[in-house]
Amino acid sequence: MQYTLEKTNDKVKKKKKFKLPTAYTILLSIIVIIAIISHIVSGAKPASLADVVMAPMNGLKDAIDICLYVMLMGGFLNIINKTGALDAGIGSIVKKLNGKELLLIPILMFILSLGGTSFGMAEETLAFYALVTATMMAAGFDSLTAVATILLGAGCGVLGSTVNPFVVATSIDSLKSVGVSANQATVMGIGVALWLSSLSISIYFVMRYAKKVKQNKENSLLSEDEYNNAKEKFLNGKEETLEFTTKRKIVLSLFAISFIVMALGVIPWERFGITMFKNTDFLTGASFGNWWFSELAMWFVLMSIIIGIVYGFKEKEIVSYIIEGAADMVGVAFIIGISRGVSVIMSNTGLDAFVLNNASSSLRGMSPILFTNVSFLIYIGLSFLIPSTSGLSSVSMPIFGALAHTLGFAPELIISILGAGCGLVNLITPTSGVIMGGLAISKVDYGTWVKFSIKIIACIFVSSTIILSVGMMLL
Repeated sequence: MQYTLEKTNDKVKKKKKFKLPTAYTILLSIIVIIAIISHIVSGAKPASLADVVMAPMNGLKDAIDICLYVMLMGGFLNIINKTGALDAGIGSIVKKLNGKELLLIPILMFILSLGGTSFGMAEETLAFYALVTATMMAAGFDSLTAVATILLGAGCGVLGSTVNPFVVATSIDSLKSVGVSANQATVMGIGVALWLSSLSISIYFVMRYAKKVKQNKENSLLSEDEYNNAKEKFLNGKEETLEFTTKRKIVLSLFAISFIVMALGVIPWERFGITMFKNTDFLTGASFGNWWFSELAMWFVLMSIIIGIVYGFKEKEIVSYIIEGAADMVGVAFIIGISRGVSVIMSNTGLDAFVLNNASSSLRGMSPILFTNVSFLIYIGLSFLIPSTSGLSSVSMPIFGALAHTLGFAPELIISILGAGCGLVNLITPTSGVIMGGLAISKVDYGTWVKFSIKIIACIFVSSTIILSVGMMLL
């Protein structure tokens, strides 16, 4: 395959900069800091040495399903890679888009944002990092462009959740438990505004950066090590154009079907009144719409076997390729599990409940606009401590929603504030397994992502603050 990547003496300009420690060190440091804070805050249960030592392992146990999903997804991708179908397909796409490669960015970001706003697409995006990174680098961009396309695309959708059950449905159900009703149509209206505004901002910045990188690789924010690692992973040995044979086209079709089924499998159809998938539990024991990481993992194992047989691999080859691909993802799985350990130690020490209760008490007596903006800031802080949107809505909505209702404010706005706060934080927090896992796959350092995304996140924060404030005035 002939890539359009331009190089200066086969290197990217070496940038001397402060390098953050590895993702493992960052996450373990956060666990230690939380343990220290638990000894300072009155009312919290002080974390013991055993709590700190076992937090990563407890996090791994808590996230075992997603860790196995990521590893088995690695096996699936390795099978695809061995067929050469992806390389041939990417080469065909890049050739057809010659001169128009930038169009890949808004198209992919919008599609991913649809998944985010509709069913909270987050962990599922880990499956796309290798493919999109290879595509973007083949098109003349860098691996950071790929990360930004996926993370900001899906993330902006989650930030502006419209029917995302992990934010909207969970929050509405939590409010019902304390006798407060919320209008979902109102939540959807605010969600659309948050979604499209944040997505527009992100597309602008990502396209501007990608254009600069394509014109001159020295404009890349990647260090020399990052660039070389990404190049070795996604470009080396792929200079020759692979023929897009009929067999490879069939493999690529099965590849696409695999992801379509994945998306359909996790959308909670019954919550939307769609019951046609009610009796589809013959394959995994769970019906369509009720699949989660265990079912998804085995679905991709099944498709790995089918694709291997279709392409003509022998039984031993299929097994070895799956194991080889899973091994490549062990580091990513560890990062995801350790990041979950942060939430575990927060819960075990009671710091999450302490922060939640004190934060809600500080909101009483505020004007509507001040209430809105302070609530937004509080949810940003809470989202760092509790990265799970469904978990945060379950524990916080009965408190904050009920408080808003008592003060005469629209409870629907609190749902949107939760989605915006959690969505914003989950674009940058190191406690998110999606961020750290995606960066690890694409060979991008966390510090590089922070440097690139901080301006975008600041702009999204401002736009979200304006939309939420206007919403408070109108409701």
